[in-house]
Formats: sequence, C-alpha cells, structure tokens
Amino acid sequence: MSTPTADELKVKLRKLNAQATQAKMDLHDLSEDLPTNWENILDVAQRCHNAHAALMQARKDAAAAAPTS
Repeated sequence: MSTPTADELKVKLRKLNAQATQAKMDLHDLSEDLPTNWENILDVAQRCHNAHAALMQARKDAAAAAPTS
C-alpha cells in the first residue's frame, strides 16, 4: 500500500471532519428532543465517538506524515 499524498490526506481530513461535525449535531439534536427517542442515545453517541476517534487518528497520522523543515 502506498503512502497517501498531502492532498489525499487533506481530502480525508475534510471528509472525516464533516462526518464528525454531523455526528455532533445529531447528538445535539437528540439531546434537545429528549425524552423523545431516548432509545437512540447509545447508538447516536457511539457514532459520534467513532467519528471523532477516526478524525483524531487521521489528524495524528497527517501530522506524522508531514515533512519536517
């Protein structure tokens, strides 16, 4: 497997950031509607956690791949 280019990493980070932001908004919206749909709390929170974990890992990977001057 080849090493991703800087542009590929930027695209991946933008995609993951959008997913994490959407997951955060979904969790926020769910919290505003409580107690309606309380059954979905764990699913929505897990999706939010997974999205942010993936984003943080991608940021770490991008920092490690960044050229040092």
